Amino acid sequence: MTKNIADNPISTLRNIGIIAHIDAGKTTVTERILFFSGIIHRMGEVHEGSATMDYLPEEQERGITISSACTTTPWANHILNIIDTPGHVDFTIEVERSLRVLDGAVGIFCAVGGVEPQSETVWRQSMKFGVPKLAFVNKMDRLGADFAAVLEDMRAKLNITPLPLQIPHGQGRDFKGVIDLLEMQYLVFDAETQGAQWRRLPLDESQRKVAAPWREKTLELLAEQDDAFLEKYLSGQPIAGADLHRVIRRTTLDQTLVPVMTGSALKNIGIQPLMDAVCQYLPSPADKPPIMAEDPGNRKKISLSADAGEPLAALVFKIDVESGRRLAFARIYSGSIAEGDLLYNVSQNLDERAAHIYRMHADRKQRLEQASAGQIITISGCKSTKTGDTLARRDRPLLLEQIADYQPVISLALEPKSQADAKRLNEVLEFFQFQDPTLRVMLDPETDQLILSGMGELHLEVVLERMRREYGVAPRVGNPQVLHQETVTQPGIGEAVFHRELAKTMHFGEVRLGVKPRKRGAGQSIRWTMDVQGWPDVWIQAVNQGIDDGLQSGVLKGYPVRDVLVEVEHLGRREGESSSVGYQMAAAQALKTALTSGAPQLLEPIMDIEISVPEENVGEVIGLFNAKGGRVENMFDRAGAKIITGVAPMRQLFGFSTSLRSASQGRAAFTMRFSRFDVLA
Repeated sequence: MTKNIADNPISTLRNIGIIAHIDAGKTTVTERILFFSGIIHRMGEVHEGSATMDYLPEEQERGITISSACTTTPWANHILNIIDTPGHVDFTIEVERSLRVLDGAVGIFCAVGGVEPQSETVWRQSMKFGVPKLAFVNKMDRLGADFAAVLEDMRAKLNITPLPLQIPHGQGRDFKGVIDLLEMQYLVFDAETQGAQWRRLPLDESQRKVAAPWREKTLELLAEQDDAFLEKYLSGQPIAGADLHRVIRRTTLDQTLVPVMTGSALKNIGIQPLMDAVCQYLPSPADKPPIMAEDPGNRKKISLSADAGEPLAALVFKIDVESGRRLAFARIYSGSIAEGDLLYNVSQNLDERAAHIYRMHADRKQRLEQASAGQIITISGCKSTKTGDTLARRDRPLLLEQIADYQPVISLALEPKSQADAKRLNEVLEFFQFQDPTLRVMLDPETDQLILSGMGELHLEVVLERMRREYGVAPRVGNPQVLHQETVTQPGIGEAVFHRELAKTMHFGEVRLGVKPRKRGAGQSIRWTMDVQGWPDVWIQAVNQGIDDGLQSGVLKGYPVRDVLVEVEHLGRREGESSSVGYQMAAAQALKTALTSGAPQLLEPIMDIEISVPEENVGEVIGLFNAKGGRVENMFDRAGAKIITGVAPMRQLFGFSTSLRSASQGRAAFTMRFSRFDVLA
């Protein structure tokens, strides 16, 4: 058993994520970090299916990251907890869950592709959680690499101010190494030792001439953010390294500037300086603002600092299963957990036991005696805990903010091949829902089929592969169907009276309510316009529950109802017969009537699309995109190709990839990400 990781000073801890678009090199960068820090002794490669962090068979076969993987590694007297996140849009929730518990992140950008769609998505997700970041421009050795163009892409698309700390020495086939702008030195990485040995050399005259204007711009950016630094800069005084690092760290933490490093992970160039920058500039848990928790007893907000002496508050951000045992991945925000501790799941009001505590290294574990504030760990023994739950102590329950929910956009009908398979299929689907909160399973009452819903075709494809590979379950599968939502386009009114005998008791409820459309994306809301004084709270809650239930299934196709305001205008009462059951049933019936009179409309998933296409194929590809119901919004040049951006309904995009390759002789490619549920005009 390993000693307590609570013994590590919190100031030396870095909880970071590696984030980027698919194929930008996230996993390759992580693999080099593990190699250079001594955790692994042979570098695996994504293209060979041997990368340490891509340990699922589906990841090794496809060469992409599907599930976020955690690892812990030492570097320069620091401890780095690293989460390698997926880059494919279908697995966005994996990124979201990881960013929720991280203190900093490294954004990897392809030197050829620049800021690609999923890069933009995950970067904006990180901004929502206030995560300071470094950027690493990777693949400088590839044909078409353009460091300056990537920086401009960052300014334009991410609305940030990149701060170059390094520049490449040459680009594409001419890429030889990295120039450090802070020390004005040339960094040489030894190919014979796979980059493990590297040196700092003085710049020659030609290198200095190239680097000088870049360094001047970097100093100007720093001077704009710090008065003391500005004074030294304007007076021509020598600027010490400590002054540089102080201002870089401060502006990184407050997210005013984003330090940019560069190199080629595949060629083992630039990784060690990146690791140094993580330790120097990204925050420890102690550098982050206190987190707010809620006392569920009195609904008061409580501020918690990253201190082992504070009350325990830990957020579960992922559930995995190993040999039939559930593992809860958790970030401890305050307090500490020891092996064998009794924990209280505040979200579900139940007790759990921390049978064992581990720190993870991809699919391997190190057992720990104890862990404390700031740590990311894995706990076994939490049999009922789900993603997003808060773990605390029963005598001091504290609730952390829930992880955001995602609505699935595509579904498949599943049928067991035999009656014997039916029970097993249900068990496996229940497990996958427990593990992945973006999956939904429901029974279609008309066809008696199970409907599996998820975030995209690849998402569901991977789930089906895992069912077959890990559990031997291979149901018959229908064609993919796009999920919709419903809304109203005009005000509607509905009234219902429920009066029925149930279990020899009369139940009465009378409800009149109205519905109004809300702005797209505003969600659902219930407002009481009648005076509820004197009405029992249990009846009020029953009406709310009836409305909530009714909004889960609309009047057109039974899809969830969104972007609607429900106003409760009147309740009728009958002495001796009015009941919670009566009001709940009447509210649901009144809502159906109101929705019907509100000119209901289907909303479909609208996807943001980016197509990369050779110039000679632009006309044909735009014609194909328009034929698929797409709308072109912009077109520009990037790395010798035309980039077409636009939006399209997801239902039209099945088979688009095949048609696109055919129209461009295999040279065009596209990416898509979910934008919103809407009607594409």
